[in-house]
Amino acid sequence: MKSNVHIRLRRVIDDSYDIRIGTSLPQAARDIDRTFPHSLKFIITDSNVEKLYAKSFLKALKGSNTACLVVPAGESSKNLATKQRLEDKILSLRPRRDSLIVALGGGMIGDLAGFVAATMLRGVPFVQIPTTLLAQVDSSIGGKVAVDHPKGKNLIGAFYQPRRVYIDLQTLSTLSDAEFSNGMAEVIKYGAIMDNRLFSYLEKNISSVLGRKSTTLNHIIRRCCELKKFVVQKDEKEEGLRRILNFGHTIGHAVESRTRYRVSHGEAVAIGMVAEGRISAALGLLPRSHLRRLENLIAAYGLPTSIPSSIDKRDVVRLTASDKKAAGKRVYYTLLSAIGRARVGVGLSSQQVLSQL
Repeated sequence: MKSNVHIRLRRVIDDSYDIRIGTSLPQAARDIDRTFPHSLKFIITDSNVEKLYAKSFLKALKGSNTACLVVPAGESSKNLATKQRLEDKILSLRPRRDSLIVALGGGMIGDLAGFVAATMLRGVPFVQIPTTLLAQVDSSIGGKVAVDHPKGKNLIGAFYQPRRVYIDLQTLSTLSDAEFSNGMAEVIKYGAIMDNRLFSYLEKNISSVLGRKSTTLNHIIRRCCELKKFVVQKDEKEEGLRRILNFGHTIGHAVESRTRYRVSHGEAVAIGMVAEGRISAALGLLPRSHLRRLENLIAAYGLPTSIPSSIDKRDVVRLTASDKKAAGKRVYYTLLSAIGRARVGVGLSSQQVLSQL
């Protein structure tokens, strides 16, 4: 005899949160104390950020029950083995459901710590304190948390929103020029896909951006946060519009994986944006004049525009087949139709991609 039991789970969940731009690390610590006064606090950071900020940040968490967990700096730490080591340490300290995880660092730390938070005791709250430009304008916002797998980048993860994001612009002063440019790739991406005015601003203000003028940085960081907010509010789980943010990332992630992350994320995205821009032009979607603007701006910010000659481009194309946006014999790309406008979900064959690399 057949029967049916229906479980009805329609619900409204409020995962709203603030991005607090211009909040210093001590101010962030005090606000965390006020907001989570009785929580055990687990600060997850990397070996570079620990030397710069961990001691003063922990000192500012006055009276808090805290532990600082440090992982080696670099993308190679963003894996399941590191996640398990962090979980083993946290569990040994007997966390509760109201315990708080604080991600203090760049995009790798935010992704890793956020994924730990998403699965620890089936989910504990976490906050993001991004210390790199790339993390401040992109990866700390929107709730994508993940680790890498040998088959590709960010293949194991979750959507899990932070309770708050604190952005201290002063942390950008300690970035190397290469790391700062690394973050500018994501800033350029936002202009390219959504905001021609931002793109033009980046063209006209190269010296003040690279000189890290505070008012300029505040402007571009706030604008990127606003654009990311718009996309995430419309499509949190990447079922449609949020795929617009993948411009440059399909080929970029393949370049990262192929080089075992010796090419940084921003450099790889820059390479990917140029390649995917060229594909857009070859398909007749993007005017050649717009492609030249994209190539020139990426180069102006000290970012690469082509795949290193030591890499077999066929390997890069092969790796795109492991991308989350692959289906059948096609990989679905976000391409450009103009500076400031993008087209989501363009299915391409390997040969179409390889011909433009």
